[in-house]
Amino acid sequence: MKKIRILWTDDEIDILRPHIIFLEEKGYEVITATNAEDALSITEEQEVSIIFLDENMPGKTGLEVLPELKKLAPQVPIVMITKSEEENIMEDAIGAQIDDYLIKPVNPNQIFLTIKKLIDHKKLISDKTLAGYQSGFGEISGLINMASSPDDWVEIYKSLVYWDLELEKSDSSGMEEVLKMQKADANQGFSRFIKRNYEDWIGRQEEDRPVLSPDLFKKWVFPLLNNGDKVVLMLIDNFRYDQWKVVFPLFNEYFKMETENIFYSILPTATQYARNSIFSGKMPVEIQRHYPKYWLFDEEQGGKNQFEAELLGDQLKREPEDYSFHYEKISSAEAGSRVTDQISNFLNNDLTVLVYNFVDMLSHARTESEMVKELAGDESAYRSITQSWFRHSSIMDVLKILAQKDVKLIITTDHGTIRVKHPVRVIGDRNTSTNLRYKTGRSLDYNPKEVYSIQQPENAGLPKSNVSSSFIFALNDDYLVYPKNYNHFVRYYKNTFQHGGVSMQEMLIPFIVLSSRS
Repeated sequence: MKKIRILWTDDEIDILRPHIIFLEEKGYEVITATNAEDALSITEEQEVSIIFLDENMPGKTGLEVLPELKKLAPQVPIVMITKSEEENIMEDAIGAQIDDYLIKPVNPNQIFLTIKKLIDHKKLISDKTLAGYQSGFGEISGLINMASSPDDWVEIYKSLVYWDLELEKSDSSGMEEVLKMQKADANQGFSRFIKRNYEDWIGRQEEDRPVLSPDLFKKWVFPLLNNGDKVVLMLIDNFRYDQWKVVFPLFNEYFKMETENIFYSILPTATQYARNSIFSGKMPVEIQRHYPKYWLFDEEQGGKNQFEAELLGDQLKREPEDYSFHYEKISSAEAGSRVTDQISNFLNNDLTVLVYNFVDMLSHARTESEMVKELAGDESAYRSITQSWFRHSSIMDVLKILAQKDVKLIITTDHGTIRVKHPVRVIGDRNTSTNLRYKTGRSLDYNPKEVYSIQQPENAGLPKSNVSSSFIFALNDDYLVYPKNYNHFVRYYKNTFQHGGVSMQEMLIPFIVLSSRS
């Protein structure tokens, strides 16, 4: 284990010699400095675990050198030691982001307990997290082996996301590798479950199946409207459950959570299918049949989600109540600012729908841009950059306005995404769809053991552009690649985030209802 190294800066360091001996006997390494300049040099040249800093030193005071130390070592805790209890000194120190302070004269036990609190406490939390996952590993494995219902898989996914986020906070690369293997095992079981049950769900009534994309408004939105609530639905394209968990603290400042549900995205887990299904309240085959002018097949040119407002309007007209609504799609900073300016006017309607495309744009940009690929290199970084966007985007301005209104705020999405790793060969003609996680076309050639194949698309609620069209879906973290230029595309798309296929990350997606804290 790496030894904890303490930097103690005090112009009267000789008087503190008994304290230093006490700490060294406890197993700590103590480096001393008598002035601010020496403290800066040591911090720049050596890795230290914690800094004790005298506030009142000749030359640069502790308060004056504090910002420079924080710049050199932003993650290192700094404890200010002062003779004065004056309120303004403490306010200045706290404002400059000290981690703790002590009033002279200090005794060795005070120093020891401060180190325990700031350094060992983090280690204790990490150890507790590791022990918790180690004991929970067997329980989750048992659930994976025994899962037989849609709710079972929701609970498994929630547990895996929970431990993913907890282990991320601790220095536990070994356990993170174990969790990755358990997630892969879970996805394999989930894929088998979907292959056995999905087409049967499509043939059932809404009350006899898990909540799917076309059921969303009927099951969870219309009851709120029927209750007389003003509803604002924010649909964030390509937004995973784990991403919701990391941005929730931003919402929690202004809103309290009333419900946190997970529903099943339909296949393909792609915007053209899933989002049109949500807004229409129908499966894609029904949209194509009843609203042919609103549907474009994969091989056709043009935007596949141009008529969401029209589909939503038709779904609302099928309800007994006459609900007014407003729909906005936000794909740029300018559009976000416009919504912020006008959101209060939108609330004159019973239902306001805001579709934000940023997370989906990030996913695509990560594939195309080496810089974005480096910034969002793995799931943890992908979550982090999503959280950063939320924090600094116009969506926060909208939230602050909505927090002052009497509304129900819904946060949801159309599908999730998964980081793909394993290529699967597929052969198709030039009209075959280009998505890496699903293919539809007439002449698909593939290994049936490697995909989920649907030969009769109508059985899965899907339209077909040709009488012999079929669909195949990638499973787990696979991606579908043509033999032509195979090696190039394998390298190009490996470890990119894709959607359209069968995985928990793509299909199990959040539906959150919030209300204002004010």
